[in-house]
Amino acid sequence: MVQQRFMRRGITKILWLKSIASSGLIPTRTEISPPNATDLTEAISDVEGWSLTNEAIETPDMATTFTPSIPGNDKADNSSLTFYEDQFNDDMETLLPKGATGYVVFLRKGDIPESKSMDTFPVQVASRTAQYNAGNEAAKFQGVFTITSPPALDAPVPAAAPDTTTSGSATTTRKGAV
Repeated sequence: MVQQRFMRRGITKILWLKSIASSGLIPTRTEISPPNATDLTEAISDVEGWSLTNEAIETPDMATTFTPSIPGNDKADNSSLTFYEDQFNDDMETLLPKGATGYVVFLRKGDIPESKSMDTFPVQVASRTAQYNAGNEAAKFQGVFTITSPPALDAPVPAAAPDTTTSGSATTTRKGAV
């Protein structure tokens, strides 16, 4: 199998959504666009967590010395996003106060309509803390998120709205990312 490998930085998009109408956590193109969505990508310096693990259940029996296991509960560890602070603007702090609920959406391969690379995590902001240091680095704060219910993983990125442009007397429609 031939793969086109890539680095997430510069490709992956990370969004904060205020709401999603679908109970299946699959947002529409309108929902991943302003004013419902805020693109966090440029403000993020680090990402931790955002994955599910399974707590396997050991099932030993007397017939063998091997201890088999079966799948147990799924669990999402606490996850965080570390943001650069803006010296004069409080938009990020206002958007993500402690206790805020919403959705963190990862477009893992970028905004490629219909690519099955969208992960949606229903979250609550557990804490938001400034990071202090005396080193030669930019000021940052970390937002810690609890994942409040099972995420929707590997969902298709919503199809882009048709772009209708008028050229002279002809009207053309082309499909592309918004």
